[in-house]
Amino acid sequence: MHILVLHRVPDSLICYGACIDHKKHEVTYVSVPSRWSTLPADVRARRIQRPGEGEASTEVLSAVGDLPKPDTVIALSEYDLLPAAQVREKLGVPGDTVRDVLPSRDKAVMKSAIASSGLRVPRFHKLSDISTTPRSGVNFWTGPTVLKPLAGASSEGVTLHPSVADALEAAGSADPGEFEIEEFLDGPIIHVDGVMEGGALVAVQASRYIGTCLGYAQGQPFGSVQIETDSRVIEWTHHCLRAIGINNGPFHLEGIEATDGLVFLEVGARFGGADVVDTFALATGVHLPSAQIRLLVEGRTGIQEARIPDRDALYGWFVFPGHHIGSQYCIVKGGDRFREDPLVRRWVQRATDEPVKPTVTYADSDVPLAGVVGPAPAPELETLLTSMFASITVEPLW
Repeated sequence: MHILVLHRVPDSLICYGACIDHKKHEVTYVSVPSRWSTLPADVRARRIQRPGEGEASTEVLSAVGDLPKPDTVIALSEYDLLPAAQVREKLGVPGDTVRDVLPSRDKAVMKSAIASSGLRVPRFHKLSDISTTPRSGVNFWTGPTVLKPLAGASSEGVTLHPSVADALEAAGSADPGEFEIEEFLDGPIIHVDGVMEGGALVAVQASRYIGTCLGYAQGQPFGSVQIETDSRVIEWTHHCLRAIGINNGPFHLEGIEATDGLVFLEVGARFGGADVVDTFALATGVHLPSAQIRLLVEGRTGIQEARIPDRDALYGWFVFPGHHIGSQYCIVKGGDRFREDPLVRRWVQRATDEPVKPTVTYADSDVPLAGVVGPAPAPELETLLTSMFASITVEPLW
């Protein structure tokens, strides 16, 4: 089999060598220069560098133009799902098409699909719809309003405003085809992660955020702890995934725990970021990237039976941002008493001479401080993270 991989996520997380038989298959990795060092180093494969300056699908097609048509195209990053679909369509390769991928990339499309299935979503409007309709004819809401990119991730470009009018004013000259406004709903946010195979949930685990993605983008620490995945959450999750059309592969689903029930927020047809992969594997025994690759290469996830974690043996993760401090070098203060806590399973802290990434990222290797906690009951993990977030600070070194 000829396998084409649009590489972005580091091999240290994916473990390509354990998922793909590189002696049996012809594997081609296409990567941008900034990700070149994160390619698998100890496997037999063709490695091609693309500029990373233009449209991803165009660069990939140019890079593999003289090679045999691949039998499958693998893309594990949210940013590569749509380019991979475009490559498949252009080359005539089986797999998800642009039409298949769009509901899990465009936030307005996904919310429309969920609402049509009978589930609750925040009220929203695409800016392009508002720009072509008299304001008097649009059903707006009152109160806080979110302005967000339709295809964004990690809350990049997302802003919260006191009202619809303020959000529209903040949009300014933004491309109306790229943004939406959305009703802000208060309440804890959960994320549900897992794997679908043939329309069935073969592994699933719910977690609750401590902090928010938007808060993290604004410079606040962020994390989550696993919670008991009850039948209500499982049924809601299955309903959401069916509405979006995610029948095979991993998913990362987010919802608001409103006073009157769960409200859909967004979903990605990929595994979650930060340390979701590691904590999910610790709790269930399932490595999400491996399941996704096996599904694409072998047609099956290989999951026999995912472990259901005991409520006293759950895990969580935390991450402190550094993109907001105005310096690539920082110092972490107040963390010493937490580093040796028996519930801290992994503690990754940048030394003062190690640079942090100046853009929003959840990667352990690019932020001032990150780690994994557990096993323990969810309330204990939540108490630990809350205490850490209140005590630890990140400051520029100079």
